[in-house]
Amino acid sequence: MSRKGNCLDNAVMEAFFGHLKEEMFHHTTFVNVDAFTTVLEDYIDWYNHERTSDRLKGLSPVKYRTQALAA
Repeated sequence: MSRKGNCLDNAVMEAFFGHLKEEMFHHTTFVNVDAFTTVLEDYIDWYNHERTSDRLKGLSPVKYRTQALAA
């Protein structure tokens, strides 16, 4: 934890938050915090289990990791 940080340290999370804001947050009005929390949990579940990616050979992140660990 003593080294100097750089902008690449946060690249993965910045990319995720960019997707989150564009796909979920900017197009929706939330009535209360509970509604936001429910939608956020559903989005994170979809993002990890159902969303496919060309970089992951057409698999979801969970399926890609499971396949990599099985090999």
